[in-house]
Amino acid sequence: MAGRAHVVVIGNEKGGSGKTTVAMHLAVGLLRLGFRVGCVDLDHRQQSLGRYVANRLDWIERSGVDLPMPQMAMIRPSESNLKTESVAEEEGALDAALAELAQGGADFIIIDCPGADAPLARHAHTHADTLITPINDSLLDLDLLGQLDPVTRQLKRAGVYSNLVWELRQERRKLHKSGIDWVVTRSRLSALADRNKQMMADVLPQMQRVLGFRLAEGFGERVIYRYMFLWGLTVLDVAQAGIGMEVTKSHHSAREEVCSLLANLWLPRVSERLDRLGPTGA
Repeated sequence: MAGRAHVVVIGNEKGGSGKTTVAMHLAVGLLRLGFRVGCVDLDHRQQSLGRYVANRLDWIERSGVDLPMPQMAMIRPSESNLKTESVAEEEGALDAALAELAQGGADFIIIDCPGADAPLARHAHTHADTLITPINDSLLDLDLLGQLDPVTRQLKRAGVYSNLVWELRQERRKLHKSGIDWVVTRSRLSALADRNKQMMADVLPQMQRVLGFRLAEGFGERVIYRYMFLWGLTVLDVAQAGIGMEVTKSHHSAREEVCSLLANLWLPRVSERLDRLGPTGA
């Protein structure tokens, strides 16, 4: 990997876990801390992160509000009919995009992976200095990490995604001579207590010791996270976004969630700058 960019991959083989929300808020948070940020969207079909960033640019041009912008790189799908050739072309395109972003001065590069096991997503994982896996408070999501005994709640075996991460960690060590800091976050947390939520809270700390990930609190189930997409905004932008939105207690709580995640990712030079976000994100 050329340059000095720290690569953060947002990966999970299940859709609907909030990967794009995490990617965009992480990008804007780092930008507001004074870092230069590049973003790569690997979901050829949905392009959720690409559309999020495009919406942000549209709002800046329409409103005249000066918002920090990441540099966006798109990886176009190969037109080759041969699978091996197609995979090689797309992996080469990703390598080139990462090198260009790093050489352009990016401090961090954030890669948003599709919610499926795709060759390009696997290749992206081998570039990851930090891997973030958001999961919903669901036993279906948990099963991707590890399979549990329904009576004892003990881990029987690693899940398919954990096995994949283990394999790609070995590949990364061969290619880049370094490991992956894997962080699992619980996303879309409900404020209500239930048996499922308690089971997740009990089981995940046990699983992390065996499967080799760290736990960090993710984002709650808040309307604000979904609502801001049309403007390309995040909860860190509300105070200056120019959309006339009253800043509520829920918005402050969402900001605290984003700041907490930034702190718990242990990214280089981030902790010393967190006070720049301030109480209002100005």
